[in-house]
Amino acid sequence: MKFIKPLLILILVILANSSCARRGSPTGGPKDEDAPIAIRTIPEYKTVNFNKNEIKIYFDEYIKLTELNKNLIISPPLKYNAEITPLGIPSKKITIKIKDTLKENTTYTFNFGESIIDNAEGNVLKGFKYIFSTGKHIDSLSLKGKIISTISRKTDNYVSVLLYEDNASFNDSTIYKEKPIYVTNSLDSIGWEISNLKKGKYHLIAIKEENNDYLFNPKTDKIAFIDTLISIPTEQEFELKLFREILDFKSFKPFEVAKGHIQFGFQGKPDDFNISLQSKVDHIIWKEFFEKDKDTLNFYYQLDTEQDSLVFSLKNKYIEQLETIRLRAKTIDSLIVKSNLRGTLGFNDTLKITTNNPLDIFDKQLFSLYDKDTIAVDFLLKAEEYRNLLILFDKKESQNYKLQVLPNAIIDFFGQKNKDTIKYSLKTKKKDNYGSISLKIDNPKNTPIIVQLLSLKEKLIDENIIIIDHKVDFELLSPGKYLIRIIYDVNKNGIWDTGNYLKKQQPERVIYFNKEIEVKENWFISETIEIE
Repeated sequence: MKFIKPLLILILVILANSSCARRGSPTGGPKDEDAPIAIRTIPEYKTVNFNKNEIKIYFDEYIKLTELNKNLIISPPLKYNAEITPLGIPSKKITIKIKDTLKENTTYTFNFGESIIDNAEGNVLKGFKYIFSTGKHIDSLSLKGKIISTISRKTDNYVSVLLYEDNASFNDSTIYKEKPIYVTNSLDSIGWEISNLKKGKYHLIAIKEENNDYLFNPKTDKIAFIDTLISIPTEQEFELKLFREILDFKSFKPFEVAKGHIQFGFQGKPDDFNISLQSKVDHIIWKEFFEKDKDTLNFYYQLDTEQDSLVFSLKNKYIEQLETIRLRAKTIDSLIVKSNLRGTLGFNDTLKITTNNPLDIFDKQLFSLYDKDTIAVDFLLKAEEYRNLLILFDKKESQNYKLQVLPNAIIDFFGQKNKDTIKYSLKTKKKDNYGSISLKIDNPKNTPIIVQLLSLKEKLIDENIIIIDHKVDFELLSPGKYLIRIIYDVNKNGIWDTGNYLKKQQPERVIYFNKEIEVKENWFISETIEIE
């Protein structure tokens, strides 16, 4: 018995400690923040005289491949895609099966970008490469640079950078139909580097592409190019300025939108593009005009007699063709009237009424504009661009305005009238509620430039065209942040001109002022911009 009591006490202590140990939850230890490590490859990394069709890469932990199509860059590109497994399931091994005939004496690089992550925590193995050579040595030269935007402040990412060997087979059409000899991708940065290159002379191209086939498609892709040969080795870094080309002119099949309305679509610049009716009709009235900011020509018409089709001739310096449009629509589009403004009327704003059909007649006697004291305000009506009606008047501070448009005040091309009374209420603020920006432009070379004021979303607010040193004022601006963009208007046509690869024409240079400008109420901001 003398041993039983101490034994019971010992058992109770053990049980109590066991109970305490079960309380709470385990921490699991520190979080794994280490990327996976490649511990072995078959054949070995940087193997020479490579003659296999399968590669195995082993890791120290389970990994997954993610967004492989977006990240994997094989340089030089293969004609037939390599088969890489496993996809979508964890594994400690990657297998690459090569289905192509490899080039002789060439160094190949499989750059996995950011596609390899550990299965547990998602830690990324950044920039992992597997390199081998079909020759006796590994090429070690490289080329660096960065991607530059042109008209936009935002630079594209995931841009393909291509090198073509300068030889007898290279010509201006090569980039449209043949893959480059070397390739890399900027991924999610603006910097790029092509490694493991041979000594030689090359053509340097970049494309922001849709199909990831390393072929330039002007319809969908942006392009950048260096218009001189690149000699490797070189220490120079190259800026590639991406731009979208204006497509060669092409006319599409016209179509009937509604009765009395046909649209002619096209791509490219519609220089001297005109249409003419070839059908014999007794009497026709028509209006034609280009849709602003759209590749469309609108043709509105009225006929005295019903027609089942109309034949048009389409012609400019690029095309000459006939098009037949079957007329099936039975009703014209009803007249719709709307305003561009609601609520606050800025001092730089113009009150505008827009119609869906072309304007024909407006009766000023049926328009009225009053201030908050119900005093009539003098105004002017001015038609603009076929479907817009501007209401011009001298805006006063801290004022309320009411615009009333009575029935039958607006008549469209088809004789349709607004049936209901239209009312708009607007108000102005004090001028002290706005701010101003004054820019001193130091332009010693008298370069023709366009100075643009933009919103942070790069929407154009105002612009000035200058040639010599000048002061540019942007006044009565709503409080907020703005951007300043400078366009080097080399050809003095008042617009930014993009580039063209076949013509070896670079886009006109664009720079942004190095900071956002914040405008405050009753605030005057002065800045100086130096133009090279």
